[in-house]
Amino acid sequence: MVTLNMEILAMEEQIRNKAIVEVLYKALRRGDTESVASLLASDLEWWFHGPPHCEHMMRVLTGMSIYLEFKFEPRSITAIDERVIVEGWEGDQAYWVHVWSLKDGLITQFREYFNTWLTVQDLRNGSESKRTSVWEVRQKQEMNATHTLWQSEPSEHLTRSFPGLVLAI
Repeated sequence: MVTLNMEILAMEEQIRNKAIVEVLYKALRRGDTESVASLLASDLEWWFHGPPHCEHMMRVLTGMSIYLEFKFEPRSITAIDERVIVEGWEGDQAYWVHVWSLKDGLITQFREYFNTWLTVQDLRNGSESKRTSVWEVRQKQEMNATHTLWQSEPSEHLTRSFPGLVLAI
């Protein structure tokens, strides 16, 4: 019963975190900088992986550019514990993944990845982890009891391939 209650609480947190990130993208589309700022921790930690000229979200969140210069239209939003993974693409030119970490309803960390095919791995050893996973494990790899938690799925209409990257978050 205790395990079930913990899983329910974890699912509620995931639903709330996903909703917060959805609100963020809606506020960005409206140009509502006050709402965007209210969702971000004042000490937001930022990571960027990709070509330097593709740091679009940082420019938008810091006011260096407007949202219209590069539109982030999420195609997929997945919540895993305190993280929300968002992927999308801008035509056939830019494929991106955002990983937002939340704590107490605020976004505390942001990781931005451009033009990559991502796989998120659970690197915890099953015997060491006392926490029950609430997401579906899609693939089990024998070495180190590693599980694929989430893998990006580029649109079928895209004809070019993206480099592979394994991301441990």
